[in-house]
Amino acid sequence: SQDLVESGGGSVQSGGSLRLSCEVSIGTFGSFFCTGYFRQAPGQEREAIAMLDPTGGATSIANSVKDRFTIFRDLGKDTLNLRMDMLKPEDTAMYYCAAASWTSYGCSVNTPTQMFGYWGQGTQVTVSS
Repeated sequence: SQDLVESGGGSVQSGGSLRLSCEVSIGTFGSFFCTGYFRQAPGQEREAIAMLDPTGGATSIANSVKDRFTIFRDLGKDTLNLRMDMLKPEDTAMYYCAAASWTSYGCSVNTPTQMFGYWGQGTQVTVSS
């Protein structure tokens, strides 16, 4: 079974909005050191786009989505969410939720991908022009 399970995503026109949600099946998001979302477009490397430190709530957003994407945690539902506004065709990719038990690099979009040991199955986001 998957440790992290994403929902949301889909197809939208340029300028539209979508929201992704991620649930954890092993404990709670508060038990992780670092949580966040990555995306990967065909032929490109996986890119960290938004991170959230469950302990202090600090967030880190990639420049490519800054001022358009927001990461937040719903404490009541214990989900990790990514609100995506003003979507562009270049945002089209598979989006993954991820979590790390510990990293020596802190919790930011610069934390190496290999530090994240827990992944969701991915959900497709397609933005048409």
